Amino acid sequence: MITTIHIIGILLTIGILLVVSIASGRKIKNAKDFTTGGNANSWMVCGAILGTLVGGQSTIGTAQLAFSFGISAWWFTLGAALGALALALFYAKPIRNSGCNTLLEIVSKEYGRKAETIGSMLFLIGIFISIMSQVLSSSALVTSLFHLPIIVAAIISALLIMLFVLFGGIRSAGAGGIIKLVLLYISSLAAGIIVWKIGKGLIGINESISSIYTNPTLAELNNLTDAESIHQRYGNMVARGPLKDIGGCLSLMLGVVTTQTYAQGIWSGATTAKAKKGGIYCAMLIPIIGAACTLVGMYMRGHYITAGELSALQAAGESIPEGVGVIESSLQAFPAFVLNHMPDWLGGIALGAMIVNILGCGSGLSLGAATILVRDIYPSLSTISKSKHHNISQLILTRFSIVGILSLAVIIALLVKGTFINDLGFLSLGLRAVALLWPLSLALFMPGKIQARCIVPAMIVGTGTMLLAKFLSLPADPVYYGLGTSLLVILIANHIKR
Repeated sequence: MITTIHIIGILLTIGILLVVSIASGRKIKNAKDFTTGGNANSWMVCGAILGTLVGGQSTIGTAQLAFSFGISAWWFTLGAALGALALALFYAKPIRNSGCNTLLEIVSKEYGRKAETIGSMLFLIGIFISIMSQVLSSSALVTSLFHLPIIVAAIISALLIMLFVLFGGIRSAGAGGIIKLVLLYISSLAAGIIVWKIGKGLIGINESISSIYTNPTLAELNNLTDAESIHQRYGNMVARGPLKDIGGCLSLMLGVVTTQTYAQGIWSGATTAKAKKGGIYCAMLIPIIGAACTLVGMYMRGHYITAGELSALQAAGESIPEGVGVIESSLQAFPAFVLNHMPDWLGGIALGAMIVNILGCGSGLSLGAATILVRDIYPSLSTISKSKHHNISQLILTRFSIVGILSLAVIIALLVKGTFINDLGFLSLGLRAVALLWPLSLALFMPGKIQARCIVPAMIVGTGTMLLAKFLSLPADPVYYGLGTSLLVILIANHIKR
């Protein structure tokens, strides 16, 4: 149960981040400062990327997935780390040398304005799904802490995200990201250490999971009929199948490379070397957070059942197993652990860090989406003044776009609130990768080799194929189908004479 000390810790943590955001926002003079910064050191770059990459999906979502599928939940943060590493090692230098402000501008220079516009529209679908998942994560957390109606919690979450980004842009994400980095590690490592201690190591955690499934009703409800099936579910890195889990990792890795938000972190570096180091620091730090959240989710599975499972037990005329608690859903795994198993003062910091974590990620993604709208889509739909007030107009448009994006995200998030957060993350990053990976990579590394007419059909066919594969629940992760058909269209179209 939440205490006064918890609330004080939460408010202090959020207050510090908002102060940093507003203070850094005073340095914003024009649209370029707002979106790309330009003077950040390596840790500021790391903070900018980490502040938007490690959000509710990486923490609350990872614990939620671990509650149901064990150590395979780690793939989400492993994929994010590999994506940050690839961005730093292979893409940082060419995108900074491109002379562009967005990834889609790079595509436009090589393949024309139409490719940029279509790519922007397709790409925004993926980013919006991720923004929606951050609103969903935040609203679920606020609901579990303060028992507010989900719609009220969602509106509060969106308003906090707006406050965080509207007055700071990438500068607030960088400065705030460094503070968040410290808070995340304090809370995540503390949670991991506590889990390891009270759970008696990985062996003890696995034993508690096995013991909870000795109840035949719970075992049948989760399709776990024997010890081997339990081990395959919770002790297997590819519990949901190699093609699905590794495909999810691939979606994360390539989605990070092709997402405007993370590229803005690279652009914000004072030099290419500092930008690269910032990306490498991220790649080293992210998996540790994921491992801690995975352990938390597994521990909670061994000691808690969900409200749905409780209903099944009651329907069967059974009572709650001795020593087992109840949480509303698997989504509450991390917050419930913090409230029930961490000291109040440390739990307050951890809860504040989680809230700020989600706000930072949601604000960064919203900023990236708004940047694409203002720089890539709006100009193609209307003529923007080229007067001396052009920069001010872009800044105002960016801020109003963020408000519109988050308002829509609240509405749709309320309609899909029962979905696995990490599944939304895999889909989101996969769609971004399918829409942009081949056009961006070919424009950077093989300029002049591919005809411009190949790109738009590849974007459309690849995205459509991925969505169709998802809808039909085809074997393997949908990203394989999307990337494969997109590349095939490019190869075939490029060899057909005009």
